[in-house]
Amino acid sequence: MHDHRRLGRELDLFDTDPLMGSGLPYWLPDGAAVRHSLEEYIRAVERRAGYRHVYSPVLGKRELYEISGHWAHYSDDMYPPMDVGGEQVVLRPSLCPHHALIYRSRSHSYRELPLRMAELGGMHRAELSGVLGELTRVRAIQLNDAHVFCTLDQAAGEARAALELIGEAYAALGITPARYRLSLPGPGGKYVAAPEMWRRATALLTEVLEDCGLPYEAAEGEAAFYGPKIDVQLADGAGREFTLSTVQIDFHQPERFDLHYIGADGAKHRPVMVHRSIIGSVERAVAHLIETYGGGFPAWLAPTQLAVLPVHGDQLPYAEEVARRCAALGLRAEVAGPERGSLGARIRAARLVPYQAVIGAKEAADAHISLRLRDGRRLDPRPADEVLARIGALVSAHDPALWEDGAADQPG
Repeated sequence: MHDHRRLGRELDLFDTDPLMGSGLPYWLPDGAAVRHSLEEYIRAVERRAGYRHVYSPVLGKRELYEISGHWAHYSDDMYPPMDVGGEQVVLRPSLCPHHALIYRSRSHSYRELPLRMAELGGMHRAELSGVLGELTRVRAIQLNDAHVFCTLDQAAGEARAALELIGEAYAALGITPARYRLSLPGPGGKYVAAPEMWRRATALLTEVLEDCGLPYEAAEGEAAFYGPKIDVQLADGAGREFTLSTVQIDFHQPERFDLHYIGADGAKHRPVMVHRSIIGSVERAVAHLIETYGGGFPAWLAPTQLAVLPVHGDQLPYAEEVARRCAALGLRAEVAGPERGSLGARIRAARLVPYQAVIGAKEAADAHISLRLRDGRRLDPRPADEVLARIGALVSAHDPALWEDGAADQPG
């Protein structure tokens, strides 16, 4: 079993410093490359699905969270207000109130709906020291969040589409849900007191799960304070479950913020707000990927996608040219020259890199590459342009395969 806390440091992906504080990891260049690739992938998936991206501030006035209900129901998990210029501002614990304000800032017609708004945004939660867990539970979170403002008739379809996006992303990431959970309210005053709202939202989410043919378990006490949700549960190597992705149907915040659209009848109508997160927090997603792959990420996520290995110093100029061609194609390549040791030692050092380009005198003279794959297969020398174009296509397609044309059939 891989432990992301140990492996993340060994692979120079992330680290912490007591002067930054507990629950506040920083990303090293290789970890930042993984994170950036994941974020760009998610943005592209969302754009194709009709989402438009926004940015909103990580601060808001206390009054904003009083309106949303966070202050009454969630303040124990929020940082205390800061007095600034006669106002009290708070580090936001959630993006949804900000997106509600963005929606409210413009008038909307039924013809515009569903309106899909997405953001990879920061938020902060005052987690206690005892529950912090490196990347799995942090105090400063980068959340893949989105909110769909739609009619009641559209809500179930938008929730189904969100589950389909989650499935598409999991296939590209090579991860599998442990189970689906219908998270419901429990006893106590933690939840908004609106029985009819809860009934309607629960019925819609149940309909979505059953229409999708997904087995699920209902769990009381796991809902958001304002509504039920579908939680996609994953398991780590020790079998411990955690929530990565969520889909929620919310009648509460549209009412609290007095959101509306103009219907076909010319009258004002209240939209439904569908919350959804494909990969949850970037930190938790990367932690799971580290533990799933042990650092041997799919090629599109790998910090270094191609290690360029000149056999002797004479081939170094051509190796650097290959690396420049990679950069022009958007590939991450690193030249590991003879100064780093023998060829065998450099191959072993690059064992987690998906592709290794070995360049001897003949390859340099012919503008070829002898490609080694991470799974141990080796290709005969081929033109560099052909090899790099194939790698670029596989990476751009987020294809989990390293090579598929049957030519890489020599054992390592």
